[in-house]
Amino acid sequence: MPPEAAISSLFAVARLLANARHAMIAPQMVQGWFVEQIAPPARQVWIWGAGHVGRAIVSVLSPLVAITWVDTGLDRFPDVIPDGVRVLPAVDPVAAVKLAPKDGEHLILTFSHVLDLALCDALLRHGFGDCGLIGSATKWARFRARLAALGHSPAEIARIACPIGDPDLGKHPQAIAIGVAVAMMKSAADVRSVADVR
Repeated sequence: MPPEAAISSLFAVARLLANARHAMIAPQMVQGWFVEQIAPPARQVWIWGAGHVGRAIVSVLSPLVAITWVDTGLDRFPDVIPDGVRVLPAVDPVAAVKLAPKDGEHLILTFSHVLDLALCDALLRHGFGDCGLIGSATKWARFRARLAALGHSPAEIARIACPIGDPDLGKHPQAIAIGVAVAMMKSAADVRSVADVR
């Protein structure tokens, strides 16, 4: 095979493997290469909000997990999006909840408390693996009462973590992002440990 063809075929394989971060790929031949996925797709993390904290979290998590990043318009996102991040501009982000995997992980940090509450309600109805909400203890107390009024049980509501990150690290967006990343990596390690014991 001429060097140019070999390089082209390797790029085709690399593109296919990049997609494997987000979904399982079937075994197949790609320009003379047999490709079979041996690892499951990366964790599916949905980040709701592209403000300062959302941007910080995406910059920290993007090398580690598959991210779908949702906000109300394309103008809300930075000009440069990290590799492995799928941007989803949605005029109505709540309607986009139905696109999320039922076992996905979610971080809600939009510009609006009204939207945050609507997303919490929609995700509780849709189903999720994990969910975190940015906010104070006061915000969370209000949200718990409002979610209960919307028909959610205390046990369901308690599945949402608020606040996110590690309060000891401070409120700077990067500090919140580091706290979130550490918590997510620890939870992944805990899941692996339980699987190893079985």
